[in-house]
Amino acid sequence: MKAIAFTQFGDADVMSWQELPDPLLGPDQVLVEVKAAGVNPVDFKVRAGYLQGLLPHHLPLIPGWDVSGVVRAVGIGVQDWKPGDEVLAYARKDHVQLGTYAELVALPDRMIARKPSNVDFVTAAALPLAGLTALQALKAVGTGSGDVVLVHAAAGGVGHLQVQIARELGAARVLGTASPRNHEFVRSLGAEPVAYGDALVDAVAELIGGDGLVDVVVDNVGGLAFDQSLQLVRDRARMTSIVDGPRAMEHGVINTWARPNAEQTQWLVDLVAAGSLRVEVQQTFPLADAVKAHKLLEGGHVRGKVVLTA
Repeated sequence: MKAIAFTQFGDADVMSWQELPDPLLGPDQVLVEVKAAGVNPVDFKVRAGYLQGLLPHHLPLIPGWDVSGVVRAVGIGVQDWKPGDEVLAYARKDHVQLGTYAELVALPDRMIARKPSNVDFVTAAALPLAGLTALQALKAVGTGSGDVVLVHAAAGGVGHLQVQIARELGAARVLGTASPRNHEFVRSLGAEPVAYGDALVDAVAELIGGDGLVDVVVDNVGGLAFDQSLQLVRDRARMTSIVDGPRAMEHGVINTWARPNAEQTQWLVDLVAAGSLRVEVQQTFPLADAVKAHKLLEGGHVRGKVVLTA
C-alpha cells in the first residue's frame, strides 16, 4: 500500500509518500480502505516526537488517528462487521506506528462506528477525535441542564463541536472565545462569542452579569486562557483542560485525554446525520499532500478541521 510516513522525528518535511507493507489483519480487527483521514494537532506533535514519553513509538511511522472508509476484510473473530460496511473511527492504538494516513488501516473492531449514508466520508473523518475530545471533556465536568459554559477556542476543531454538544447536553448558555473574524461563525453555532485576550475576565462578567462566574470551563488553549479561567469558574472541579495536564493537576482542574469509544462516536455521527451537529471542514488535501496539511494546521487560525482524502 501507499502511505504517508517518516523515519525520523522533525518538521513536516520529514514525511513522505512511501510504499509500505499492507497491514496485518488480527482476529478481532477490520481492514479498512481509507477514504479520508482527519488531521489533528496531535498528529504534528507525534511527528515532532513530543509524545515519545507517553506512548511507545516505532519507525517508520504512519501518523493519523482519525479515519473513515470501507471495510475490505474482517478478522476471524469479528461478527458485527462485513466487507462493504462504511465506517469511521478514532483509531488511536496502544503503540504509535500504523496510523490512518494510508490507503489501508487495520483497526480493532471495538473502535469503529457505522457511517450513516447521508454523512460523507470527509465529514465522518473530521469528527472522531475532535468530537470525542469535546464530548468527553464536557462529560468529565458534568455539563448538563441549566449550565453556563465557557469554551475556549470555540472556532477550532474541538471547540466548534464543543459549543454545539454543550447545548445538546442541556447547557442554558454557551460562551465561546474566538478572534473577532470568527465571532459570526461562533454565533451561528449557538454560542455567544467573546474576544480572547487581557480583557476576557471583564468581558465575560459583563456578558453574564451577576457574580460574573460560569458553571463550566473547557480550556482548549492553555497559557493565559487557563489562568483567566481559574478566575471565571465557580468551582475548579468543573473546569477541564485538554492541553495542560500538569497545571490542571496543580490547580484542582480535570485534565482530559480523549479515549476511543465506539458508542460515543456513533452518538456523535448520528447527531451529524440528523442535522443536529455541524462539522466544519476548512480545507481538504489529497493524502499525498499531508505535508501541506500539517503546515497549514501548524500555522494556526484554522476554522474547524483539515482532512486528507484518499
